[in-house]
Amino acid sequence: MSQTIFLLEDDADIARLVRFHLEASGFTVQAFTNATEVLPAAERKAPSLFLLDIMVPGGDGLDLCRRLRLNPALSMTPVIFLTALATESDRVHGLELGADDYITKPFGTRELLARVKAVLRRFERQGPAETLRIGEIEIDGGAMQLRVRGELVTTTATEFRLLDYLARHPGRVFSRDQLLDAVWGDARFVTPRSVDVYVRRIREKIEDDADEPRYLKTMRGAGYRFERPDRIAARPTAEVPDEAARA
Repeated sequence: MSQTIFLLEDDADIARLVRFHLEASGFTVQAFTNATEVLPAAERKAPSLFLLDIMVPGGDGLDLCRRLRLNPALSMTPVIFLTALATESDRVHGLELGADDYITKPFGTRELLARVKAVLRRFERQGPAETLRIGEIEIDGGAMQLRVRGELVTTTATEFRLLDYLARHPGRVFSRDQLLDAVWGDARFVTPRSVDVYVRRIREKIEDDADEPRYLKTMRGAGYRFERPDRIAARPTAEVPDEAARA
């Protein structure tokens, strides 16, 4: 079955061009010209990806992205902004709202297709994965779910991937560039500053006090490290080994 992409674009010529090339590549496209129509349609049947213009009638793509990230059923669905807003602050703002890529107009159709396929590949589930229980955190890699103190916590797919990667390498310091390569791959709009934004978002979800983190530590001048608290209850099949045991 083809993957469905929801396209929000009020420029008829751009929408027609994007739709033609996506459908020629095997995708199913449902196009919208008004932001208010997208969320109800997605709640009826979720797409594989949202491709959102920002400046559209009925609100804007930024507000729509914010609402998607607050919706538990849609929060893990990747979002790409397709917009003429091209400053660094625009890109960072999009990232802070949970975007997974950011394509500026004008764009080439080959680049658009490559970026869409790259994002979808990044969020393909890699089969069954062990569940990690670390302190008050439970990370279910197979279901891509995070629980903190027993409560299900909504995350984006990128937030989950970053937390999961760090938690599965406890004690190891990763530079921002290393995390970019491991989690984002070839997403061109993401910068080292983007990693800082995502770390802050994760801390707000897993830490009692995001300003005094227990788990996700900043190593000044080096990057970030995930630390295990002294009390760990790990499932036997998902024991998180010490770095010394890894060596």
